[in-house]
Amino acid sequence: MSTGSIFIGEFLGTAILLLLGNGVVAGVVLAKSKSQNAGWAVITFGWGFAVLAGAYASAPLSGAHLNPAVTIGLAVHSGEWANVPVYIAAQLLGAFAGAVLCYLTYLGQFKANEGEVLGIFSTGPEIRNTVQNLMTEIIATFVLVFVILATGQTKGLAVSGTGVLVVAFLVVGIGMSLGGPTGYAINPARDLGPRVAHALLPIPGKGGSDWGYAWIPVVGPLLGGALAGLVDIAVF
Repeated sequence: MSTGSIFIGEFLGTAILLLLGNGVVAGVVLAKSKSQNAGWAVITFGWGFAVLAGAYASAPLSGAHLNPAVTIGLAVHSGEWANVPVYIAAQLLGAFAGAVLCYLTYLGQFKANEGEVLGIFSTGPEIRNTVQNLMTEIIATFVLVFVILATGQTKGLAVSGTGVLVVAFLVVGIGMSLGGPTGYAINPARDLGPRVAHALLPIPGKGGSDWGYAWIPVVGPLLGGALAGLVDIAVF
């Protein structure tokens, strides 16, 4: 894969991921949305379908990492680091772009909304405890990246493209099982790119961007991804 195709694939795939992922949260949370109050199950399945769409769209170009934690886990496993900066830069920019597109899609609802909207863009803990929040993100991301790496060991899944579907359902499962404490960022770009968009966009009454918490959904997933790569080497 060329550097250009990697950048384009990761940018477009991550933008689709965040447009649909932030979009399902916006639809559930914002007033005057037809899906308002649809609930957590809709959000988790919406994120799973977002992963499915972004991954299938970008896989031929970049391999569909869409997540710096996945990129780091794969690099730890393979020892190939040369393209890691390109992957992560494209993912962060794509996540920002996807969040902006979500804002434009729900522009009327954002203008009619009263109250903070950071939860549409980024994650936050239900109980604010640094150690617990960090551990939750490490554990959840470890599960994500380890299963992705293990799936890659099954050649039939990779050849058929079914591996992408497995990962999409895995994201749904992680959201339902491990997403309650922090909202399961499990992806530094997914959280940081939209958080920057939230800070910059002219959303009425949007509230703060909670930068004091912002490092946890970045550091936790990166540690979880790296740990998954190391365990995969030891196991396989």
